[in-house]
Amino acid sequence: MTSRPRLAALPAVAALTLGVAACTPNEPADGSTDAQSITVSSTAETCDVSAAEAPSGHLVFNVTNDGDEVTEFYLLAEDGLRIISEVENVGPGITRDLVLTAAPGEYITACKPGMVGEGIRAGFTVTDSGADVAPTGELADQVDAATVNYVAYVKDQTEQLLTGTEEFVDAVSTGDDEAARELYAPVRVHWERIEPVAESFGDLDPRMDLREADLEEGQEWTGWHLLEKDLWAPDAGDNGGVEYEPLTDAERTAYADQLLADTQDLYDRTHDAAFAEQIDAAAIGNGAKSLLDEVATGKITGEEEIWSHTDLWDFQANVDGAQVAYDGLRDVVVGKDPDLAEDLDTRFDTLQDLLDAQREGDGFVLYTDLTEDEVRELAAAVDALGEPLSHLTASVVL
Repeated sequence: MTSRPRLAALPAVAALTLGVAACTPNEPADGSTDAQSITVSSTAETCDVSAAEAPSGHLVFNVTNDGDEVTEFYLLAEDGLRIISEVENVGPGITRDLVLTAAPGEYITACKPGMVGEGIRAGFTVTDSGADVAPTGELADQVDAATVNYVAYVKDQTEQLLTGTEEFVDAVSTGDDEAARELYAPVRVHWERIEPVAESFGDLDPRMDLREADLEEGQEWTGWHLLEKDLWAPDAGDNGGVEYEPLTDAERTAYADQLLADTQDLYDRTHDAAFAEQIDAAAIGNGAKSLLDEVATGKITGEEEIWSHTDLWDFQANVDGAQVAYDGLRDVVVGKDPDLAEDLDTRFDTLQDLLDAQREGDGFVLYTDLTEDEVRELAAAVDALGEPLSHLTASVVL
């Protein structure tokens, strides 16, 4: 295997007053709930939602995979693009709960068997219940602080992502491959820390972060991982037996410019006043859980950065984002479920200790340098954190 350069360390996550692999339902630890429950059965060909409407307020979609392949469930905005919330990686025979607070309006439900394509969609209406489910008193103050700080965190990360992407794109376009490889992982951490937010803009994520293995027939491949492959060009044995054909200078510039334009779009959307209105306690809690799901499905398998093997930078960034989200809600959790808070504190620390053990100088070792035992140990720590983290949203919202 060709030796690849070590990359610079990712900067430490900002200290803000903020803040899944396991298939445990996202529900209160004591099983209690005051939410409207809706059942969802997902198979290869159907997405049976038990109701086409529900009153505004706390909703719990009980999603059961009655099919033979892993599925996902989404609640989308009326335009079918913006993701309100989601549960991913629901294995066959598994039930997972999506907990959220829904305002009156028109939405779309979608099951995505095999986790590909647009999924099986249907309209869903949230009527106006007239009920005020907003927190009050000290709890309201804590939630308000968490949302304000989380929005600030997201804006800060997109600002750093835009600045870093400008440098990366310049290096790619001018043919400075060494500089581009050095920048690749440290810049991407700003994306990975807020990945659920980026994914909520359904048109941006596929353009910016799609892996080659996830391409559908006829789909154009653009974004970070296309440029990653060109920077760490594989030999034929690692490219399906086909000799890799490098991008031309014109193609490189075009794809790099598109990545920068999409990054600017992400920056603009997160800095629009409407973005802050989309962030609430449920969005923050579900985002933390989603980040651990990202670790479990891409980073722990080494499939995310298949050419550069810089998965540990992404791994750390996803944990950073989940930690920030949890820390913002921690005071609420301590007040409502102190045992859950203690468990989460311990498991975040354990996982971070394992990641710190893989640092090398100012960076991380490449993922291919890990032993099988080290990968198993990391996977077990992710699972151990994912189980209590799956209770975070319900603990805060219900």
